[in-house]
Amino acid sequence: MASKLNLPLKWNISSMRNKNRVLLLVFGAISNMVFSQHNLSLNVDGVTSEKGNICFAVYTDESSFLKFNRVYKSGSEKAVTGNTIIKINDLPKGDYAIAIFHDANGNKNIDTNMLGIPKEQIAFSKGKMKMFGPPKFKECVFTLNSNLDMTIILE
Repeated sequence: MASKLNLPLKWNISSMRNKNRVLLLVFGAISNMVFSQHNLSLNVDGVTSEKGNICFAVYTDESSFLKFNRVYKSGSEKAVTGNTIIKINDLPKGDYAIAIFHDANGNKNIDTNMLGIPKEQIAFSKGKMKMFGPPKFKECVFTLNSNLDMTIILE
């Protein structure tokens, strides 16, 4: 009778291992689809000098747009005259807006005149500066659902 009990027990353990492997594979495939990360390459054109850095800020919603304390991701790259490439890695699928400026003097701030108009070159994903201020989030937003190369022209 002991041998009859051992045989089903071995079979059940083996079966459970196979089920666990299948579940692990299914979960892995689903998590890759749901939680996959994407890379964004920004080709920043119109860089007028190699002084300073090209700074970027990534925003995920209208309420955080252009608020420096609510940036989703930010960074900078050394400015290259003409075209500077910025790589932003590990972004999940979603909607984003990007603000960029050429921090030519390296003070990590957007320098403005007395009226608040930027003295340094500035640009946005899809949107452009208006006569009386920056564009809105909805004018700059784009959807990222795979790796993407985007060209942004500094003004």
